[in-house]
Amino acid sequence: MSDKTQTSGANRTRNYATVVYPESAPDNWLDILRDLKVSALVSPLHDKDVNPDSGEIKKAHYHVQFLFDGPKTEKQARDIAEQIGGVGIEILNSVRGMARYLCHMDNPEKYQYNPDDVITIGSADYNELISLPSDKYRIIKEILAWCDENEVFYYSDLLRYSMENRSDWFRCLCDNGTYPVKEFLKSENFKRKRETETT
Repeated sequence: MSDKTQTSGANRTRNYATVVYPESAPDNWLDILRDLKVSALVSPLHDKDVNPDSGEIKKAHYHVQFLFDGPKTEKQARDIAEQIGGVGIEILNSVRGMARYLCHMDNPEKYQYNPDDVITIGSADYNELISLPSDKYRIIKEILAWCDENEVFYYSDLLRYSMENRSDWFRCLCDNGTYPVKEFLKSENFKRKRETETT
């Protein structure tokens, strides 16, 4: 079912985005957004974006993604954006695509911002929105390589490290990545024990 509906000749959708420049926004713009009871995602401050034409650093800004519970007109979304100092309003064709763009996840040529720095407001679930099936396999490969490189072969040590240092690993392990990782660690422990016994 489409997020867009036609009502009295006005296009409505649930998903919009705007850009906020810190110097032209109210100091308490995040509090204003929270008070409006709008579910939203706010990017980390984009202060390392480079203009591809000149090579100069772009003016620092935030991307704000609105995730309304019901369809809104562009004017309704713009009115909310203006209250927080947002410049322009964009109708989103892909909620996931924009959520991933908040940190340039699919744009390796651009600066990669930390997903843990995304601010969630209301009922927005950032981690759910950005998850792709391929992410799980990439993360499991990273985990196994890290375990090998650091000679970590106890699941509890891995889980503790992930909990404190790698929230993406921790989520993967908690959601559905535990089985292959535990089997790998168990096999490695068994192999090392056998090698010790035969030497």
